Amino acid sequence: MLDVLDIFRQNKDKSIILRGWTPVNQAKEIDQNNVAEIEKSLRMIAGIIKQKGREMLADYEITPPQFIALQWLLEHGDLTIGELSSKMFLACSTTTDLIDRMEKNELVTRVRDEKDRRVVQIHLLPKGNDIISEVIKKRQQYLSDKLEGFSKEEVEALQKSMHQLHQHMQED
Repeated sequence: MLDVLDIFRQNKDKSIILRGWTPVNQAKEIDQNNVAEIEKSLRMIAGIIKQKGREMLADYEITPPQFIALQWLLEHGDLTIGELSSKMFLACSTTTDLIDRMEKNELVTRVRDEKDRRVVQIHLLPKGNDIISEVIKKRQQYLSDKLEGFSKEEVEALQKSMHQLHQHMQED
């Protein structure tokens, strides 16, 4: 399979010159040592962010799984127990227990779907929205503090690379 960057041209000898054409599998030869280092760095960063996030949650009356559920609801709007379970990789019964506790703490509420009363959506309440927004703001401030030694260009390049990697990973 060829990556089309230019057109075929014939020279005087009638031989084909492939100007700008490269096989796809050779065009982006990636050093596996770099891949290993990137994977390790992402794993370490994710672990640090997770730990710092847990420390930040100590100021609030929510658990890490509740934080994750609130994040999903903030980003995607109302979800059913099944949808939330799928996104969190939890059994529906576990998610139901989680939502029961969150509902008791007035973070979320169950709302029947207007079109199909059998469907129950989980809706984020103002208290839940306030908590998740505050925690995310604190996490962003933590990251901002860690990026202080970076130039503006380095931060932009990092953001662009992370976005690009995220886009490619969503294709799976």
